Amino acid sequence: MKIIIIGAGKVGYSLAESLSKSKHDVIIIDKNLAALSKAEENLEVLCIRGSGVSTNILMEAGIDTTDLLIAVTSSDEVNMVCCLTGKKLGVKQTIARIRDPEYAHELSLLKEELDLDLIINPEQAAAEEIANVLNFPIAINVENFAKGRVKMVEIKATKEMGIIGEPLKDISNKLISAVLIGVVIRDEEVIVPNGDFVIKENDSIYVIGKPSNLYNFCKLADRCPQKIRNVMIAGGGRITIYLAKILTEMDIKVKLIEFDREKCVQLSEMLPEVLVIHGDGTDEELLISENISEMDGFIAMTGMDEENLMSALLAKQNGVKKVIAKVSRVNYVNIIKSLGIDSVISPKLITTNHILKFVRGNNVESLYRIIEGQAEITEIIADSSSTILNTKIKKLGLPKDVIIATIVRKKEVVIPHGNDIIREGDRVIVISKNKDISSLNEVAANSAGGI
Repeated sequence: MKIIIIGAGKVGYSLAESLSKSKHDVIIIDKNLAALSKAEENLEVLCIRGSGVSTNILMEAGIDTTDLLIAVTSSDEVNMVCCLTGKKLGVKQTIARIRDPEYAHELSLLKEELDLDLIINPEQAAAEEIANVLNFPIAINVENFAKGRVKMVEIKATKEMGIIGEPLKDISNKLISAVLIGVVIRDEEVIVPNGDFVIKENDSIYVIGKPSNLYNFCKLADRCPQKIRNVMIAGGGRITIYLAKILTEMDIKVKLIEFDREKCVQLSEMLPEVLVIHGDGTDEELLISENISEMDGFIAMTGMDEENLMSALLAKQNGVKKVIAKVSRVNYVNIIKSLGIDSVISPKLITTNHILKFVRGNNVESLYRIIEGQAEITEIIADSSSTILNTKIKKLGLPKDVIIATIVRKKEVVIPHGNDIIREGDRVIVISKNKDISSLNEVAANSAGGI
């Protein structure tokens, strides 16, 4: 697929990196010479310096023979104009990043009027992901599949859990409810485990199943979820606006700290149910005076990664149960986790996942990537063209590091075994390591055949 990316910032660079690794023909357009130089030196992409709004620049990039145009500049308006111009010049599909909350209620109209194929709002998506994590507070991350009927939660394995030191096949015999431990991260290595794999303390385990079954698993593991009732947020940016509205609808009390006095006034008008405080979220005296130790959750979401790290550490030291930090630099994620912060949210990675899902095609419903794509959890709809329909899973000869984790069929959620089969219309959740899977046929094509 030939893809033009307009904007070589953090999101544009991350997208170009992922798409070029997947063997797509990628062209980046940007005015910033330094950003283009970085992309040209490190990625297998073609870089063009200029404005993505310019008809001449788009024609130079070959817009009329391009399959997809992705506009991710810092300006919503520029992104919309780029996509509109691209469609007029013959590009097949367009994606625009639109982030301003003022456009939130007009997205469906904008999509129709501008003939956009996908609108991505990283801040709103990040807010929804944070809300999911707060709804399941023992989890490091939470991802929804099959329209919420299946969840995947990332949990840190501790010595208090009854699953340490036992093979997975023995753990499954103890479980009352069906769940699957599909991925394990140990010392930054991603492992797709088999039945003989043994969980160790401090492993990060990814557990998949129905929400009710995951709660039962957590009870067995002595990690019962506790309700989040009040939250403190440091930073009053776009994500905070989206998140505060979601949390108030969830009947969670929100206290917001923002350094900019003028922005505090605006936030108090936009969020009448939120207590807005003018101050520095890294000031421990302020946090203590605002009773941070009584908070169930703390979210650090300023525009600076370093400030978010400092605020999150202060919250953790003061006994907050659930601490979440927003980061822009992906290389900070593992450092922050190693310092004891419960969860890390990256809008850039969320955006990349959404766009990669779109690029994979109509059959891919959900896509979640682990540690920069070392492993993927993909939800695929089985259509009539799938060559593995009505065949027992044990006879598919699935390749190493590929697992069919869950089959969702009408009202039924199945953690499959060898004798289960996939039928047309099923939502199939596949876990794979170092493989880009866009259809169930690729699972079959990768297999050696036979048992």
